[in-house]
Amino acid sequence: MERVLFVCIHNSARSQMAEALLRRLGGGRYEAESAGLEPGVLNPLVVEVLQEIGIDISAKKTQSVESCINSDIKYDYVITVCDGASAERCPVFPGGGKRLHWGFDDPSGFTGTHEERLAKTRQVRDDIQRTIEKWLQ
Repeated sequence: MERVLFVCIHNSARSQMAEALLRRLGGGRYEAESAGLEPGVLNPLVVEVLQEIGIDISAKKTQSVESCINSDIKYDYVITVCDGASAERCPVFPGGGKRLHWGFDDPSGFTGTHEERLAKTRQVRDDIQRTIEKWLQ
C-alpha cells in the first residue's frame, strides 16, 4: 500500500478534502493522510460539501506537517494542494517520496453569502476529485 500525504497551509480544507477523496477513490491501494504548515480548525464548509457526497469528516482534527515528519512514516507521495508560493514552504520529508503540486483555491478566502461560499467550496471539491481520478489512471 502506498502512503500519500496531502499538505496545505492550515489542514482545514483542501488537504482534508484530498485525503477523504483519495480514501474513497483509491480502492484500498493508498493510505492517505493530510497535514498543514500552520494547522488551524476544520472548515465547516468543507465538512458540509463532503457530507453532501456521503463523506463524514466532522470528527477529524487538523495536524501539523512537523508531526508527520517526526512520526518516522515514509511517504511515497507528498502532494501540496495550496498555492505555489505556500507549497515552496513545505519542508523536505525524509525517505525520498515523490513530490507533486496540485494547486487549488482556498475555501477560507471565499467571500459572499453562505450559499455562495458553499458553491465555491463545492467547485474546489469537484476539482480535487477530478485531479485524483486523473492521477489514479
